[in-house]
Parts: sequence; C-alpha cells; structure tokens
Amino acid sequence: MQKLTSLKYPLLLLTLFITAGCATSGVSQPKAKKEKGFVSIFDGKTLNGWEGDPVYWRVENGNLVGEITPTTLLKTNSFIIWKGGEPADFEFKGEFNVTESGNSGINYRSDRLTDVPFALRGYQADIDGRRLHTGSNYEERKRTTLAYRGDKTTITAYNGPATPEGIRTNVKNNAWQGRTVTGSVGTKDSLKTLIKSEDWNSFRLVAKGNKLQHYVNDVLMSEVTDEDTVNGKSKGLLGVQVHVGPPMKVQYRNLMIKTL
Repeated sequence: MQKLTSLKYPLLLLTLFITAGCATSGVSQPKAKKEKGFVSIFDGKTLNGWEGDPVYWRVENGNLVGEITPTTLLKTNSFIIWKGGEPADFEFKGEFNVTESGNSGINYRSDRLTDVPFALRGYQADIDGRRLHTGSNYEERKRTTLAYRGDKTTITAYNGPATPEGIRTNVKNNAWQGRTVTGSVGTKDSLKTLIKSEDWNSFRLVAKGNKLQHYVNDVLMSEVTDEDTVNGKSKGLLGVQVHVGPPMKVQYRNLMIKTL
C-alpha cells in the first residue's frame, strides 16, 4: 500500500499533462506575428465583416472555410467578400490550405457583379490543390491569365472596345494577348516545389500603383505591371473563392492587410 501511495502524485501530474495536451490538440491555431501597420480582417470566430453564401462558407477551428460537397455543386464561382472597403495600394497576407481537388483564389481590386450572386470580377491570386496555377495572376471574368507562375509581365495599353465581347477577342488559350513577358522569377516547376500540397502555405499580395506581386511562402511567384488603363483597376473589393468543379475544401487563416 505504501508503494502505491508514493506513486499517486506523479501519476496525477502525468494524467493532467496528457489531458491538457488532448484538450488543445487540433484546436489552437498558430497566431500570425504582429507587424507594424497590419490589421486583422478575420476574427477566427465569426463571419463578421464578410458576406458570402453560408451554404459554402463557415468558420471552423479558427479558420475561414469554403467547401463544396457532392450535394452543393456550383454552377458559377462563389466568393465570400470582405465588407471593409475597396483597398487601393496595400499588402494582404495570410495562410491557405486547399485539398488536392480544390480550386480557389484571392480576388482584389475587383468589382461585384449584380446579375450573379456573390461573384467578383478582377485580379486574382490563383490557388489550386494540384499546384498547377498557384501564384499566377488570373483576372476573373475579364482578361484571364495576366502572368503565369514564374513570369514578370507587362500588360500593354488596350485600344479595343471596352465590352465583354471586345475583351474576349483579345484572349487566346485562356491568356491575355496584350501580355508581354519581360523577365522571370523562376521556372513554373521549380517554384511548384516550394508550395506544399494539402498543407498550410503563407501568401502575401502586394499591390502598389500598377505593379502587382504574388508571394507564396515568402517567394515571389509572379509580377504584373499593368499599363492597360481601360481594363486595369486601381482599387476595388477583396474576396476569396470556391470554384466550379468537384467537391473541395479550402481554408484561410491569419488574414491581415496593411495600407501602403
């Protein structure tokens, strides 16, 4: 009996340690480092300050989650839109995690469509689970690909009609024909190896004047200088996307923005 009594307190401490570890595992999220000038735009608890279809968007374990299930397949891409304003020059950063079948993106300097629910038109930092396009600059519902991953491009002035039909005539193979590659930040495949599959990756978008830069895991993935004053935008809405396609899940966290 004496030996059992002497073991009582060490066993109690061990039990408390294990219980505490189980209670916190899988729930607590790493906090983003505070940097001067950055403001959090997602509280990790609610969708306050955002507007989207609750069929596809929710908060779970501190993350902003977009999910398509077999019973909620989309007919058009759907966004959850930040209601905090129309940023012009800014840095926007956070983290994303997307399933292999997932297709998402971060829109900025965008317009909201009035005839399609929760739809944005504008610049997009592309994100996909197979890492084929992650880091590219794709203009949603407009000029399509402005820069593939690895490219520095200049978008030349546009002299055609500013109509959807006119813009479509300048698109070929899902890329804008007024796009000139002026440099490289690496090959598409080499940069792909720096993006983690079905795991958390950091992103940082820098929009200053007509220069747009997309970083993933602190590595520049694409850069666009947009000299097209007809189609380019100097400010607009910010939002994240779930894309038409198979069932998928994308998560975002630690979303912070700084005005430049």
